Amino acid sequence: MSDSPEGTTPSFGQSVYDDEGNELGRIRGFDEHGFYVTLDEGIEGFSEEHVTSGHEWGEAELMWRCWGCGEMGDIEEDIPEACPTCGAPKEDIYYWTED
Repeated sequence: MSDSPEGTTPSFGQSVYDDEGNELGRIRGFDEHGFYVTLDEGIEGFSEEHVTSGHEWGEAELMWRCWGCGEMGDIEEDIPEACPTCGAPKEDIYYWTED
């Protein structure tokens, strides 16, 4: 897989391609090693509709969580630019489902 061109920042829901231009999947999260890709068809990026369980035993709520300190919060329009508790950058924040 080739490196991102200068000036391009990977973001949630962005398609990832191999050197031949084949789509590998979409970015679903980040950590200190890079990003995670989902292979699930039809996912444009996680939203509450994608992860709400809707099962009789309970519902899952889509939230954000900080890799550094574990802080969690509700997703209003997007995840925060930095963790409000420890100041970790957006790259250290990922989607999380809470029952």
